[in-house]
Amino acid sequence: MEKIMIVEDDQKIAEFLSSYIEKYGYQVTIAADFEKVIETFREIKPNLLLLDVNLPSYDGYYWCRQIRKESICPVIFISARIGEMDQVMAIENGGDDFITKPFHPDIVMAKIRSQMRRAYGEYAAKYEERVLSEAGLKLYPERLELQFKGKKTTLTKKENDIIEHLLERYPRVAGRQDLLEKLWDDQVYVDENTLNVNITRVRKKFEEIGITDAVETVRGAGYRLRITWDEGGS
Repeated sequence: MEKIMIVEDDQKIAEFLSSYIEKYGYQVTIAADFEKVIETFREIKPNLLLLDVNLPSYDGYYWCRQIRKESICPVIFISARIGEMDQVMAIENGGDDFITKPFHPDIVMAKIRSQMRRAYGEYAAKYEERVLSEAGLKLYPERLELQFKGKKTTLTKKENDIIEHLLERYPRVAGRQDLLEKLWDDQVYVDENTLNVNITRVRKKFEEIGITDAVETVRGAGYRLRITWDEGGS
C-alpha cells in the first residue's frame, strides 16, 4: 500500500485530508511532532508528502530542503499563501506542486495521482538504479547526484530533472517549453525567470565538479549540454 505523510499544523485540515485520502486506498500518517519532521519521514518512508508552508519552529520550505538531501519523494505544498512568489519559493525549495487553501479534496487527489504516476510509473520499479552518462559525466537520478572524475555534488530535484533532460536530449536542444512541462505540472505561476534561476543553479553544480560552460543557451530555442571536457571521467 502506498504511503502518504501529512505535515499540517491545523489538526482539522490534517484529519480531513487523511480521511479523504484513505478512501482511495492510501495509508496516511499525520506528523505529530513538528520538531522532528525529518525523523518521522525517515521512519515512515512515505511515497508522497503533503507539506504545509506555515509550521511551528521551521517552515515547510526548510523541511523540504532537508528531505531533498536524501529523497526524491514527491512533495506537494499546501498553504493559505496565494502569492505567486510563495509558489515560486515552494518550487525553488524542492517542491513538486502547490495547492492553495481553501482547496477541493478532488484537486488534492488529482495532484497526488499525477505525482505518483510521475515518480512511480508502472515501469519504474522493474529496473536497477538508472545511471545517465556522457563523456565521463554520470548522473544518478535516484540519488540526486552528479559525478565527474571522482568529484560529486548533490542536486535538488529540479536541478536533477533539468540535467536529466539535457542528457536525454544531447546533442539536441532541450526546448524551454519542454523543460517547463517536464518540471512543473501547473505552469500558471511559473514564469521565464523561474527557469532561468534553475538553469543558473545547474551551471553552478557543474562548476562544483570542475566543469565550466556545460550548459549552452540556444537563443530563441532553449538549452543544450555542451561537452568540451576530457572524457576520462571515473
